[in-house]
Amino acid sequence: MKQWVLSGLIIAMFCITSSFAQEAGKVERKGTAGKVMHEEVVSGYLTDLNGKYKLRVSENTFEPGGYVGDHHHAGPGIRVVTAGEFTLVQAGKTTILKTGDTWYEAGDVSIAVHNKGKVPAVLLNFEILAVDLKGSSNIPVKSKK
Repeated sequence: MKQWVLSGLIIAMFCITSSFAQEAGKVERKGTAGKVMHEEVVSGYLTDLNGKYKLRVSENTFEPGGYVGDHHHAGPGIRVVTAGEFTLVQAGKTTILKTGDTWYEAGDVSIAVHNKGKVPAVLLNFEILAVDLKGSSNIPVKSKK
């Protein structure tokens, strides 16, 4: 039962297709650099996920003053601060995160990340993404008209 519920929740989170994520436009950013450390197509006992999704680990470095503006993600993930300090604005709430801190992003909640410190800050991102997603998982937040 737990496997079915988990599989259903993850599948439901991917109503946003990877093509939408790639065509949606750009997210404002400054002073950041990212690299994919590892990417693997899901396989194993959660057979509803096999071959449809991938796990990605990426490292993102923010120079002092660097930021990524309001955005969503194409899939959910866990974030780990491995160096420095970040100011996180998620769903309108501001939090200061330091080395060793973690947080969860559902993907469909507005988030912005800033390095307001004087030294580089580094995040490790662990994400679940559609298997055919290429490039960044960042999606611009739709403007409210």
